[in-house]
Amino acid sequence: MSERFSTSSLLLLLCLLLSSTISPAAVKELDYIVAIVNDDVIAKSELDNKTREMLAQMSQKRNNLPPMKIIQEQILERMIAKRLQLQAANRLGLSVDDATVTKAIANIAETNNITLLQLRETLEADGIRFPLFREQLREDILINRLKQKEVINRIVITEQDIKNFLAREMGSSRQRTAVRLLHILIATPEGASPQDVQAAKKRAMEIHQELLEGGDFSELAIRHSDGRQALEGGDLGWVETSRIPSLFTSVVDEMEADTISTPIRNASGFHIVKLAEVKGGQKMIINQTHARHILINTNEIVSDDEARQRLETLRTRIINGDGFETLARSHSDDKASAIKGGDLGWTSPGDLVPQFEEQMNAMAIDQISQPFKTQFGWHIVQPLERRQHDSTEEVLKNKARQEIQKQKSEEAIELWLRRLRDEAYVEVLLEELSPP
Repeated sequence: MSERFSTSSLLLLLCLLLSSTISPAAVKELDYIVAIVNDDVIAKSELDNKTREMLAQMSQKRNNLPPMKIIQEQILERMIAKRLQLQAANRLGLSVDDATVTKAIANIAETNNITLLQLRETLEADGIRFPLFREQLREDILINRLKQKEVINRIVITEQDIKNFLAREMGSSRQRTAVRLLHILIATPEGASPQDVQAAKKRAMEIHQELLEGGDFSELAIRHSDGRQALEGGDLGWVETSRIPSLFTSVVDEMEADTISTPIRNASGFHIVKLAEVKGGQKMIINQTHARHILINTNEIVSDDEARQRLETLRTRIINGDGFETLARSHSDDKASAIKGGDLGWTSPGDLVPQFEEQMNAMAIDQISQPFKTQFGWHIVQPLERRQHDSTEEVLKNKARQEIQKQKSEEAIELWLRRLRDEAYVEVLLEELSPP
C-alpha cells in the first residue's frame, strides 16, 4: 500500500499552498475536506451538492425529515462507496468510451419519448448541467462493469439451486405475485468478533422492540439502517415474489401484510424486514396466439419491392385456394418454420419482434395480412387460434435461473462493497456540519 499523509499533515500542506496565493479574507470562503478515501478526498462542496439533490427528492416524498447530520452522514457513506468503486475500476484498467455514453443518453431519451435536445433542456431546467450528467452516467456505467467483472460473473448457479427455487415458488409465496418490503440492516464488519456480533444483535433487538411498540419503520431505517436504501426509509419497493432475496424468502412466506420480522442474521449483519403490502394470489394467465407465416429475406439480389411483390402474389394464390403450408415450404426463407408449413406454434407476448406481434394481433382468425416488414425481412402472417393460457409453471421455470442470478448478485454485491470499505483507508473528518 502506498505511503499516506496523516490528516494534520495533509491539511497543513493544503493551507500552506493556499496561503501563498489567496488573501486572508478569501480563505474563509475556501472549501474543505470532509473525508479521505485512500489517496483521494471528498470536499464539503461535493457533499453539499449531493445533499441538496437528496433533500429535493426526499422533500417530495416525506414531510418529516431526519436531522441534517444523519442525512449528511448517510450521503457521505454513499459517496465513499462510489469513490472506492471508481478507484477499484481504475486499478483494473476499466473505462467507458464516449460512444458508449452517447448511446446510453440516446436510450434514455428514447425511453422517455423525447429528443436529445428535450432531454438536455429538461436536465438544465432541473439545475443539472448536461456535462455533469454525462460524466455521472459514465461513472454509473463504469461501476456496473466493475460489478459484472468482480462479482456477477463469478456467481455459480447449480441445478440444486434451480430445484430449490422452483420448490419454493410452488409454496405459499407463489400465491403472491409481488410484495412491498421495508428493510433495516444493522451491519457487522467482515471477520466480526463475538463482541461485534453481540453488540449488533443487541442494537437490532432494541430497534425491533421499538417497532413493536409503534415506532415508525421508515424513520428508524433512516436513523439506524446501514442498508443502501436507508435514506429512502428502507423501502425496497415492490418486489416480485420470484425476486425476494433468498435470505428473506422463508420469513416473508410466513408473514402477513403490515407485519415485522424478528432480526435475521447473515454475513452482512442483522436484518429486520417489514411486509408492507401484498399483491396477487391469482394465476399468471396470458393470451397466446397460434399462427403461421411466410418470410422473404431481402439482400443484394432481392430488394424490398421485389420481396413485397412476391408476398402479394403468394397471398393472392392462398386466397384463391392454394395451400398455405405448401407455399410456405417452397418459398419461405424462415427454414425452421418452413418445414412445418410456416407454423410458429403457440407464441406468448414478447416471443416475437414487436412489429410482427402488432400485425398478428390486429388480424382476425384465418385472415391473411398484407405484406409487412420487420428486421428479418418481409412477411405475411395468418393467425389460426387464440387462447388464454395458464403459464404459471412455465414462467417460474423460465425465470428460475435469471432470478437466482439476481438474488445472488444482490447479496454478493452487498458483501463485496463491505469488503471494499473494510480494506480501504477511509477517514471521515465530519464532526459538526453546516447546512449545504
